[in-house]
Amino acid sequence: MTTTALLSCAGRPVGRYTHLPADAARPYLHPVTTLAGTPVTEERPADHLHHLGASVAVPDVAGYNFWGGRTFVRGQGPTALDNHGTQRHLGWKLCDPDGFVEEIGWEADGAELLREHRTVAVAALSETAWALDFSFSLTNPGPAGLSIGSPATNGRPGAGYGGFFWRAPKEAAAPAVFSPTADGEEAVHGRAADWVALSGDGWSLVFAGATEETRRDPWFVRTTEYPGVGSSLAAAERLPVPAGTTVVRRIVTVVADGPLDRAGAAALVRRAVTA
Repeated sequence: MTTTALLSCAGRPVGRYTHLPADAARPYLHPVTTLAGTPVTEERPADHLHHLGASVAVPDVAGYNFWGGRTFVRGQGPTALDNHGTQRHLGWKLCDPDGFVEEIGWEADGAELLREHRTVAVAALSETAWALDFSFSLTNPGPAGLSIGSPATNGRPGAGYGGFFWRAPKEAAAPAVFSPTADGEEAVHGRAADWVALSGDGWSLVFAGATEETRRDPWFVRTTEYPGVGSSLAAAERLPVPAGTTVVRRIVTVVADGPLDRAGAAALVRRAVTA
């Protein structure tokens, strides 16, 4: 079964999407590049070997780890557990150079906990910027309810990660980060905002919640320890997914060459969300 898709925009390759079951428990995008060819994702960095480019990664789905690495246990801290799940590629509904539609089974202990419908599309915005439109729908197919959690909901303050997550390249200097109203990691992390921009050496990324529900999710932001941005499904409280219900999120990411200021980032987000 082919589990690789190559994405192109304006006639240039901009992303590779793959799932290697022997090496990774989830499909992911890497490398993703700007139109000029600058890489803006990182795969299995030394500081966090389970960081895989851009993906949907959740550390706690009904107690199972779909993030990778250790699991945070209340009163015990990060702990190596045999509780890892797998996002299994079930098939393509569509697979073209400008996007794809995929079905994914979130499986653990021989059972499917969630069924995901994932849609990814690329669109040109300018000669130096393009947009990655990433939406996912998680349906609980079982007879009983379950919930999604995070290290924060399990007792680790500030670690509400889990959901769409983008690991950016680590460079000599930490990237700048800002939202429409705030600057810096401390001011942006853990807060909801229409978008968050990350700007490194010759590149910028602007992450935008493209639905009202997505915009309510706080952003998980790291720049000093490592560069990464995620949209948090369970930042402070567990997210219930009753039997038969679906959780839907959509994040549009602007990928640009060079630095962006606040006005430039906002203008590209407006164009990207309606592209």
